[in-house]
Amino acid sequence: MRKILILIQKEFKQVLRDKMIVAIIFAVPILQMLILPWAIDLDVRHVSISIVDLDKSTYSRDLISLFSASESFNLYSYYDSYKDAIQDLQMNKVDVILTIPANFERNLIRDNGNQLSATANAINGVKAMLGTYYLNMIIKDFNQQIVLEWYPQIESSLSNSIDVRSSVWFNQEGDYKNFMVPAILVLLLTVVAGFLTALNIVKEKEIGTIEQINVTPIKKWQFIIGKMVPFWAISNIVFIVGLLIMVYLYGIPILGNVGLLLLYANVYILSILGLGLIISALAHTQQQAMFVNYFFVMILLLMSGLFTSIDSMPSWAQTISYSLPITYFIEASRAIIIKGAKFSEISNLLLILGIFVVIMNGLAILTYRKRS
Repeated sequence: MRKILILIQKEFKQVLRDKMIVAIIFAVPILQMLILPWAIDLDVRHVSISIVDLDKSTYSRDLISLFSASESFNLYSYYDSYKDAIQDLQMNKVDVILTIPANFERNLIRDNGNQLSATANAINGVKAMLGTYYLNMIIKDFNQQIVLEWYPQIESSLSNSIDVRSSVWFNQEGDYKNFMVPAILVLLLTVVAGFLTALNIVKEKEIGTIEQINVTPIKKWQFIIGKMVPFWAISNIVFIVGLLIMVYLYGIPILGNVGLLLLYANVYILSILGLGLIISALAHTQQQAMFVNYFFVMILLLMSGLFTSIDSMPSWAQTISYSLPITYFIEASRAIIIKGAKFSEISNLLLILGIFVVIMNGLAILTYRKRS
């Protein structure tokens, strides 16, 4: 035990001696918490639209006014020809073009129907998809108003149709920050715990102090524990600071038990520390460790369900996602913070994270070799 305490003391002194590392440890996570929740916006607002009105009738003007009044659209331009509007689309000035054909009002009244043309810029697929969805909803409401205006006798039948009333649980306001900030906290832990530990043993190799440690009567598991504890403590401090920013800056309350959240966080930290130590033990230079760690962090980030639903991924990608510890901690943190989940509801996630801890740290001990 005395040997481990001496190693821990040495690691703390080594980390705190480097002022740049200390600044990175605390300044970078705080900046990420202040910036990322505003940059990672899943809501699509102010879709830029160009309207080509070939009819210039009362109904076409009424339809255009609906788009002008909508918060979902920003009416960028109004043209008399489709050729002019398509130039704006090609120059990425607009996201959607709505073309109102000639004789739109006459055909709508006489034939009880007409067709509108919508052209979407699908370079940004999400914006194009949601933009056309919003467009269809506005046109649908406009069409219903026309039907009721010309056929008032069917109003009673419309009122007797199926009425769907939805209720939203756990995130009633639909604020994307409530969904993203808990996951960004997990990202902070991954970056801090992963990068720092990945560079740690490699730094010992480069400055030559690893040789002095290798000739001491310290067992491998003692060495690994001595390396992990300081960064485990630092990761906890970073996580708690992130929680305070989440609660007091963004106003996102922790509906579940804070102690339960910290329990899951600490188990996850141990698994990421193990991954960082594996990389650090195998790499020969800090540059190698940084590139390998960057690769793993990108995989963890993109495959964890942070930005997209895992269910929408192909089967092979889902297999990768469910083999990553970050996937389970993101699910647990969102469940505890947003839903207020109890331990009995998410106990399986803790078991899976515990398995990752055993695997990662077991491999860390096996991959580190003392050389006399």
